[in-house]
Amino acid sequence: MWFKSVFHVLGVCLVTACMSVTGAMAQSDQLPSWNDGAPKQAIVDFVTAVTTEGGPDYVAPTDRIATFDNDGTLWSEQPMYVQLAFALDRIKQMAPDHPEWKDKEPYKSVLAGDLKGLAATGEKGVVELVAVTHAGMTSDEFTKIATDWIATAKHPKTGRLYTDMVYQPMLELVDYLHSNDFRVFIVSGVGIEFMRPWTEKVYGIPTERVVGSSIKTEYKVVDGKPVINRLPAVDFVNDKEGKPVGILGHIGKRPIAAFGNSDGDFQMLQWATSGDGKRFGLIVHHDDGDREVAYDRKSVFGKLDKALDEGPGLGWTIVSMKNDWKQVYPGQ
Repeated sequence: MWFKSVFHVLGVCLVTACMSVTGAMAQSDQLPSWNDGAPKQAIVDFVTAVTTEGGPDYVAPTDRIATFDNDGTLWSEQPMYVQLAFALDRIKQMAPDHPEWKDKEPYKSVLAGDLKGLAATGEKGVVELVAVTHAGMTSDEFTKIATDWIATAKHPKTGRLYTDMVYQPMLELVDYLHSNDFRVFIVSGVGIEFMRPWTEKVYGIPTERVVGSSIKTEYKVVDGKPVINRLPAVDFVNDKEGKPVGILGHIGKRPIAAFGNSDGDFQMLQWATSGDGKRFGLIVHHDDGDREVAYDRKSVFGKLDKALDEGPGLGWTIVSMKNDWKQVYPGQ
């Protein structure tokens, strides 16, 4: 009977070994859509360093804060920002009640599908569109409008839902950070109340961890019911220099890692990586014209110029979508 005991012990050892190997493979495969290379290794090395207790770079979970831009970093921003597409759709829906719009800018260009004409109206035109499409209602009413729109809105070129136009490698990165006790925040120039209804479902990032631009609001009691009304005036623009300000005001701590894709994210990465201790900054470079869209220095949306030139000298990791990602979108 001794041989049965030997085989039992060998069997246990083999099973244990297989489990160990499987666990190791799972651990090493938390970023399966990333090609092996310097960017992937830099991510893993950073996370390992700040989560190894007793190590020189260890960071307590309470200080493991990572911030991500949204448009162009977590999902597609071409041929236009998704919130802009939302505003344009809202104008078209509201147009029957506003016949005067057909002869008045910026509405005339929107209704004609003339994006160049819209661009010519400048910041004034965009602010007017936001005021008309995002204000004049309660916060709850706007949340429902945004939620209903994002549930069915589709990308004009791929025909996929916007919520399917997310980047698989970045979803894996967010999950990887979550699994290592990071608190992950979205820090975007997009309207905060536009993003909050869907970020948890799409990214696993709850509403309280979303930082964005905002319009002015006011508290009122209407017919005995307390409401928060959205006013037609910009309150805060969470872009460029505004991002570090928004982070400090909303989170109250400097991130130890920041992720972006454009010059609009430069100051966020600059601030995050200039603190004490181990830091990490990453820029996604859209250089894959086959699987997505190749753009950088001359793009109207997501211009990447300064960060592309200065990022490497600041120690930031530049990710080539073409070379560093096995796939771009889920199910691709």
